[in-house]
Amino acid sequence: MNTAELSATAHALVAKSRGILAADESTSTIKRRFDTIKLESTEENRRAYREMLFTAPGASEYISGVIMYDETIRQKTKDGVPFPVYLAQHGMLPGIKVDLGAKPLAGFPGETITEGLDGLRERFAEYYKLGAKFAKWRAVIDIGSGIPTLYAIDANAEALARYATLCQEAGIVPIVEPEVLMDGGHPLDRCEEVTNLVLDRVFEHLFAARVFLEGMVLKPNMVVPGKKSTQKVSPEQVAEATVRTLKRQVPSAVPGIAFLSGGQSPTEATLHLSLMNAAGPLPWTLTFSYGRALQENALNAWGGKSTGYSSGQQALFVRAKLNGLAAVGTYRGSMESSAA
Repeated sequence: MNTAELSATAHALVAKSRGILAADESTSTIKRRFDTIKLESTEENRRAYREMLFTAPGASEYISGVIMYDETIRQKTKDGVPFPVYLAQHGMLPGIKVDLGAKPLAGFPGETITEGLDGLRERFAEYYKLGAKFAKWRAVIDIGSGIPTLYAIDANAEALARYATLCQEAGIVPIVEPEVLMDGGHPLDRCEEVTNLVLDRVFEHLFAARVFLEGMVLKPNMVVPGKKSTQKVSPEQVAEATVRTLKRQVPSAVPGIAFLSGGQSPTEATLHLSLMNAAGPLPWTLTFSYGRALQENALNAWGGKSTGYSSGQQALFVRAKLNGLAAVGTYRGSMESSAA
């Protein structure tokens, strides 16, 4: 393990004013996105869409890395340049999603375990040759009646730790993503309670597995009420609860925290991030690793049509820039109208 190289890559992923574009949707997820613009999900359409995103003029100023799906990391631009090569040439680190998705956890109704550890060492060797500099593994924790259980949290935390050690062994920086879902009807304080517990167990397992903390990036949820909750909270309350949780649970050795958007609207995710960064100095960098919150406007502007190509790219650039400002705490909601 080259710790200096891992540390340098981790710091580059969370460099000032830059964050990560999550373009690692599975084939089934991207089909649902394409359905909204009435576009067939063919391999060529998926390739063209990803190329539109990756080659957006100016976006690389605010995007440090791109998480790709297995299909995508093997694809090329229309000019024949492999995507990982194109990204690296333009100052963006190529990344790869390696988990195989959350499956029902036997004996624990309503809870899941993320699969994909079998054969992962060999897959990492191949992805490294393809140019991957970092990887992502997502664990999913749901809040509901009687859940999450400590067993489910620990099972997912152990899988994250095993993934992270294999990652670093291969010379690849792990993004560790324990997502507490915002799907339920729970209030803000319940999300905070569960997120505290999840992060506590995740770092317990990472430490036990001898993960090099200086060579990883954490990708957590923000602390928000469930989507079905009637509780009204301010953006400031979300920012305060999230920072409070992170300060309690995340060691200062971790270079940076790149949030998932987790179902928030693009503007909500950007505002929450900016408020956290405006609150004062923190022991780690706080930035973004957004999928839909970066892509939604771009997808709609593109619409699957060649005539919408530049509009899609401009929409991605705008959201990347606004999130780049949020990553240093200088974003304001009033910038939304002027940025477009």
